[in-house]
Amino acid sequence: MRSQSMRSNSFRKFLYISPFMVLLAVFAYYPLYGWVYAFFDYTPPIPLSKSEFVGFQWFHSLIENQVKIDQLMQVIWNTFGISGLGILFSWLPMIFAIFLTEIKAVRFRKFIQTVTTLPNFISWVLVYSLAFSMFSSEGMVNGFLHMTGLTDSPTMFLQSSEHVWWTMWAWATWKTLGWSAILYIAAIMGIDESLYEAAYVDGATRMQVIRHVVLPSMMPTYFVLLMLQIASFLNNGLEQYFVFQNAFNKDTIQVLDLYVYNLAMGGGSYSVSVAISMLKSVISVVLLFSVNGLSKMFRGEGIV
Repeated sequence: MRSQSMRSNSFRKFLYISPFMVLLAVFAYYPLYGWVYAFFDYTPPIPLSKSEFVGFQWFHSLIENQVKIDQLMQVIWNTFGISGLGILFSWLPMIFAIFLTEIKAVRFRKFIQTVTTLPNFISWVLVYSLAFSMFSSEGMVNGFLHMTGLTDSPTMFLQSSEHVWWTMWAWATWKTLGWSAILYIAAIMGIDESLYEAAYVDGATRMQVIRHVVLPSMMPTYFVLLMLQIASFLNNGLEQYFVFQNAFNKDTIQVLDLYVYNLAMGGGSYSVSVAISMLKSVISVVLLFSVNGLSKMFRGEGIV
């Protein structure tokens, strides 16, 4: 009877997660069927069944032409640069969460958390609208600089190819800082109160408590999120770079996702874009398992 009850309970739990498994299969695994387009000479609206099978031709074409190689290397360099900045400053949400929880005024703390979390729910189109109204040639910043006599001609903030990586990182940080800090805030809330009490009994200051109690307790959460971020090193996303790109910064802002989109939508090279996306997904999986293996080697635990 007991074993039958346990099986019934396990089946009930499986039913709880089955809708999410269906969603995962539909939106994560079913689209992998699209990889087949990388092996055909596909041109819409011709059906795939009537397209010529070309095997690995599009993969070979990526390394046969020096112009394509140079272009792809520049795109990979942009991807590595922007993703590298994200990983280099991945500790910012953790530090922000620590100092946010140190604010004793509850209303002020909730206000700061709400204000910093709301930008995450704003689309990148609206973010660019804000950036345009502030930093365009006739925007608020140039108007202020001209009014104060600091410049005679408008500064092209958005139409410049300089410091594009840092600009994209800054906008992404502003948009996601509060949202990214939520997991760290939850980790802080889960710290045993006896650790705080023991630290204060020993005469520790607030900064010493943060250093010796809070930070060590948050390290597991930080390393898990860091590993996931490294695993998605090549996945910068599309929306941010799509709305900020223009003829002046295209060479320095074009990351892999945007490059694939431009190939497919702008150049009509659907099969080539699928081939690049396929390689990117394979490399991301390899990165995930590599980082997981290193984590098990040095920390004794991983995420897979």
